[in-house]
Amino acid sequence: MKDKKYWISIIVLSLIFIINTLLVVCGKTTLFDNFIYNAVRSLECDFFDKYFIFITKFGNVSVVIGIVSILIMLFRNRHGIMCFLVAFFSAGTNKIIKHIIKRKRPDGLKLIKQGGYSYPSGHSMISVMLYGYLLYLAFTKIKNSILKWSCSIILFIFILSIGISRIYVGVHYASDVLGGFTLALIELMLIVKYSNKHFRGN
Repeated sequence: MKDKKYWISIIVLSLIFIINTLLVVCGKTTLFDNFIYNAVRSLECDFFDKYFIFITKFGNVSVVIGIVSILIMLFRNRHGIMCFLVAFFSAGTNKIIKHIIKRKRPDGLKLIKQGGYSYPSGHSMISVMLYGYLLYLAFTKIKNSILKWSCSIILFIFILSIGISRIYVGVHYASDVLGGFTLALIELMLIVKYSNKHFRGN
């Protein structure tokens, strides 16, 4: 039953990603993008300006490399290697798809400088792949119930905040974030399943 639910989840996420990508390519996401953008920007204030500019940095390449290096030294087991692999796959697939789709970034207000193409959001992908893997570890490895749920909720909010930050600071459309989230979740689920099946140990 668990295996069936797993593959159903993969199929549903794949369909969402494919449909979203086709709509992006056809330029049919304007209403969705504008609605989410206006909702996110309605939060505008000094606190959220500083919060989202700060939180979005946790998807930057230099920061991710530093975090992965620290995690490898801390774990000293297959989970450290997994942190490297999920970050590597996230960056690789994101770069390939961006150069295939070649979507330009939004015009208008930008709170930070950001080059390159827009779809899918690389920061959203790394937030799900790397910090999502840490959430998975927190939920499956921590024995203390209070600590488990506290860490899991914090990481979930952290992941969501990175995705929202990309819209708030003006460098991504909502459909970019949706594409990044769904693609990364598919990859993370596949990598975790493969790892659990073929590797043993803590």
